[in-house]
Amino acid sequence: MRDAGRCRGILAALVVLAGLAACGSSNEIIEGPKNVTALKGSEARFNCTISQGWKLIMWALKGTVVLSVTPTEPIITNDRFTAMSYEEGGNFISEMIIHDVQLSDAGQIKCSLQNSDRDGSAFLSVQVMGRLFIPEGSLVVMEDKPCNVTCRALGWTPLPRLSWEIGVPVSHSSYYSVREPEDLQSAVSVLALTPQGNGTVTCVAEMKRLHVHESVTVNLTVVQPPLESSYQSEIRKSANMKTNKDTSGTKLKSGNENYGYSSDEPWTTSQWPETASLPAKSSESSVPEQRVSRQPYQGSDQHQLGPASRPQVSFNVASPKKVRNVTLV
Repeated sequence: MRDAGRCRGILAALVVLAGLAACGSSNEIIEGPKNVTALKGSEARFNCTISQGWKLIMWALKGTVVLSVTPTEPIITNDRFTAMSYEEGGNFISEMIIHDVQLSDAGQIKCSLQNSDRDGSAFLSVQVMGRLFIPEGSLVVMEDKPCNVTCRALGWTPLPRLSWEIGVPVSHSSYYSVREPEDLQSAVSVLALTPQGNGTVTCVAEMKRLHVHESVTVNLTVVQPPLESSYQSEIRKSANMKTNKDTSGTKLKSGNENYGYSSDEPWTTSQWPETASLPAKSSESSVPEQRVSRQPYQGSDQHQLGPASRPQVSFNVASPKKVRNVTLV
């Protein structure tokens, strides 16, 4: 009886060990792949952790098997899909690498085992980095005058986050970004600023999930604003007034000559000789003879008189009671 009991115990142990061995040898997916977001043209990697004892691993993209892996080597049917293998904690890790990711690759990724209804799946998202540019290029703007700088992002999927980096002194700056109404893959951002000096402005486009960005920088040259027309008009007016004033002063100073003289008594033809004399008085009341001589007045260059028109006039004064004066102007 004792031997029979011992045999039954051994059989039970064997059953348990056989059950454990069966569990350990069954192929199962311990952890499936995770979702991946990749940039167009880059690589995307997916890992699938499998227990030991597997015979065949199959990788499918959007329902189509693109890569198969055996315990000895992978079976590659497309060079864009390759495999790597690792061991970690007694488990096998199969990695599928998608090279040169295309926008058409976006979709479901599935890892499955042969003769198993269990699988692991994930999703591949593809983002496209398009063009980023500032149409105006380098700009020349007025100091302290508001101006706009426009940045365009064309052909992006999804649309990037647009922002600005300002490398010039400004008194005000702000910007807004909108989607282009006729192109769902394009956006525009407008920077409004009031510059006060030279520098640069940079438009930055950032992919939200990939943490990658593209940027474009342009130079901003600030110049002084031209004089306003009203100011120039006042300057001209002031200059004209000064010129007119100087001309008037010159005319007042130069004057005109008075070529005529009217005496107290009318002149006769006999009284207009080269030298005119007055009648002599008595010797008692006479005074020494005085001669008054006047040289002809020389005026400006525009008004000069010759000797024929301007004779020298002399008078002999014989009496102090009455003196005739000749004034030349």
